[in-house]
Amino acid sequence: MSRPSTSTAPSHCSPNRKHRVAEAGDVEAVGAEDGASPSYVSYSEFVTTNSVSPSPEESLDRYLRHLQHGRGLSHHTIRNYRSDISHFLAWLEQHDHQLADLGRADYRQYLADIQAGGVAEASVRRRASTIRSFTRHLNRTDELDRDPLVLASTPKATSHLPTVLSQRDIESLLSAPDVSTPSGIRDRAMLEVLYGAGLRVSELVGMRTTDHDADYNAIRVLGKGDKQRMALLGKSARHWLQRYMRDARPLLLSEKSQTWLWLNRFGGPLSARAVQLSVRRYARRAGLPGDVHPHLLRHSFATHMIDGGADVRVVQELLGHASVSTTQIYTHVSDAARRDTIEHALDGIADLLRERRSRDEDDAR
Repeated sequence: MSRPSTSTAPSHCSPNRKHRVAEAGDVEAVGAEDGASPSYVSYSEFVTTNSVSPSPEESLDRYLRHLQHGRGLSHHTIRNYRSDISHFLAWLEQHDHQLADLGRADYRQYLADIQAGGVAEASVRRRASTIRSFTRHLNRTDELDRDPLVLASTPKATSHLPTVLSQRDIESLLSAPDVSTPSGIRDRAMLEVLYGAGLRVSELVGMRTTDHDADYNAIRVLGKGDKQRMALLGKSARHWLQRYMRDARPLLLSEKSQTWLWLNRFGGPLSARAVQLSVRRYARRAGLPGDVHPHLLRHSFATHMIDGGADVRVVQELLGHASVSTTQIYTHVSDAARRDTIEHALDGIADLLRERRSRDEDDAR
């Protein structure tokens, strides 16, 4: 592909940036000739003959295509990116700010506003990271002549241990679905696999029928970054998954070619949102306090594994963590639970000693 001779860089780009965009076109041409994936998005996509800069919405669409095709992110993750960035762009418009004129003060004010509006700390950090990735990408592709957030930081996380359910709570939750119906059998199997394999909800809903290996009592999981792993299933999860496949899924299936493992009542693939709502509904039915969500089952699985004596590196592999340091937090959760148990026992002993001392004093009188 030859370099377009009539195109010019957008008016907000510097001469150096014009040269770098042209180089991006050259790199893509080399990649195409070699049969390799291009390192940059095409020159013509970002530099047009009329030099009109794309709107923020167009830039967002292009960025999301890059995430999907260039980085292979899941549809669920891309939906989150779209939601986070769209909300930020709407905030900019509401406050009469332009993306090209964005400053760190605007970024900090946005984060302060959403936190004051009740957005959870973890969600604020996620949005901050998403916005910074977006502006960094726009700078690299010359849709912005500078990265306004290059020196900005993501809010630091408050150190706290993840909440987990007790094994008794897990048993109550797993028993909540009405297994006299096809959807109830599906939901029981879904909960068993979520907990018994320590899956993320995106991993669960992304499963195909071919991912279930009945011979080895395992399922193939496509995790973050398109990394595959095999998750082992315990006896209960195997039983309910097999029952779902045999007794419930054929009744939910609407098309013979449907290969999604988990089906909704219309025969289509079960969504992550549907799983989240189901988990909350069954938690209420089981009388569990607090906000019970699918990821809480994953936390509980990891903690119960370590409580049972599993090596942290084995748990790391089962969870699909890239670093063992991510998994080690569950050893702290386990330690905290043991401390609570010990303290509760010591409190009980102290009560007995006080009661005995009181009786001795009464006898002495």
